[in-house]
Amino acid sequence: MAELDKEDVLLKNQIAERVQFLRNKTGLSQSDFAKKHDIDRQIINRWESKTNKRGITVYTIKRFCNMIGITLKEFFDF
Repeated sequence: MAELDKEDVLLKNQIAERVQFLRNKTGLSQSDFAKKHDIDRQIINRWESKTNKRGITVYTIKRFCNMIGITLKEFFDF
């Protein structure tokens, strides 16, 4: 896989920050959010990680949006 350019890294980091911000708005820690949605806490950590070189897919973002009850459009309106 090719290295990400600066713009890609910025977008990846914005998405990670957005996931963390929206999860924090639920009032749940990573562990509590994971338990509530029956997923591993490490998955949440990976979604919110700025050091994860891969980032997350749009399908994962959509899954996250479904968990918190927002649309993809609302997710990307930041």
